[in-house]
Amino acid sequence: MNYVYILKCSDNTLYTGWTTNLEKRLKVHNTGKGAKYTRVRLPVEIVYFEEFEDKKDAMKREYAIKQLSRNEKLKLING
Repeated sequence: MNYVYILKCSDNTLYTGWTTNLEKRLKVHNTGKGAKYTRVRLPVEIVYFEEFEDKKDAMKREYAIKQLSRNEKLKLING
């Protein structure tokens, strides 16, 4: 399974990524070994995710979410 996720960082910014293992990826981010963006904004928490069978679909969705404004991302997170 492939996942697209949104993290809420300690400074209340949002980070979007994709992975094949949500738990493992969250641990990597929170140990400072994840994305450069999140390293200085720890701790982070997963506030939203979607599942995809195909990696290509997950990557397309990640790109689409990254194009959204902060307000649009917050609407997505809040349903």
